[in-house]
Amino acid sequence: MNAKPTLRDRWVALAYLVPALVVFGVFIFWPLVKSIQLSVQGTDILGNPSGFVGFVNYSRLFSDPDFLQVLWVTFAFTVLTVIPSIAIALLIALLLQSRIRGVRFFRTAFALPFAFSVATASVIFGVLFNPASGVLNGLLSYIGVDKVQWLTNPDLALWSVSGATVWMQIGYNLLVLSAGLGALPDDILEAARLDGASGLRLQRSIVMPLLTPQLFFLVVVGTIHALQSFGQIKILTVGGPEGRTTTLVYSIYEQAFANNNSNYGYASAQAMVLLVVVLIITALQFGVLERKVFYR
Repeated sequence: MNAKPTLRDRWVALAYLVPALVVFGVFIFWPLVKSIQLSVQGTDILGNPSGFVGFVNYSRLFSDPDFLQVLWVTFAFTVLTVIPSIAIALLIALLLQSRIRGVRFFRTAFALPFAFSVATASVIFGVLFNPASGVLNGLLSYIGVDKVQWLTNPDLALWSVSGATVWMQIGYNLLVLSAGLGALPDDILEAARLDGASGLRLQRSIVMPLLTPQLFFLVVVGTIHALQSFGQIKILTVGGPEGRTTTLVYSIYEQAFANNNSNYGYASAQAMVLLVVVLIITALQFGVLERKVFYR
């Protein structure tokens, strides 16, 4: 029977928790409280609180057609990045399970994007998307295609930024899925093969259900990451053209800091909307998708 913790044990445990509590308090809880406070206050041209205004900032948000476009762009960007990045990484991970020569090289090459920071990868894609000297337009010119305005065409900008983001995410997703594939129980796979399962049937009926914990993790984490994306949008398009790549996080930045703006109350209201959106989507994912997860 376990002995009851003494008072000294409790104080020692609390001493170990204090550093983490301080970090969480300073960098998470206090900014959250401050954002809630600012969201119900007005701000002057210098960004100083000008007084309590209640829910004026929130009513202004949802009556602003530009903000509704921001929400739509955020949703579209999330869908265009999360699903393809997981699907492509899953396909690569399954292919790399094959016994082919040089498989270690290919695993390293495909996981390489994970080593790039968002800023570095964005600069690289900025060069690739350059309409005058970019590699992509150079390749298209060989087949007679005119120069494509990847980042300045309102119909293509979001797709281009999403494509760059998918490339950035593939490396991490591949590492997680490869680890999951490597941990699959050999006895279950061998029993399935003895029962005649092979090829696509083996992947669909055995491997995919066993990978659902990793897939669920990537969906949740990838969605949160997409909703909070900022760096690639700032570097590649600066939210343009015509606001077609202005996501919720970038809109918060524009209201609070860009172009000498100091509208902290309005930006904080947007931040609260982002928090609610993340919480709702995450709760839905846990409530719906987790039911289909197979935990061995």
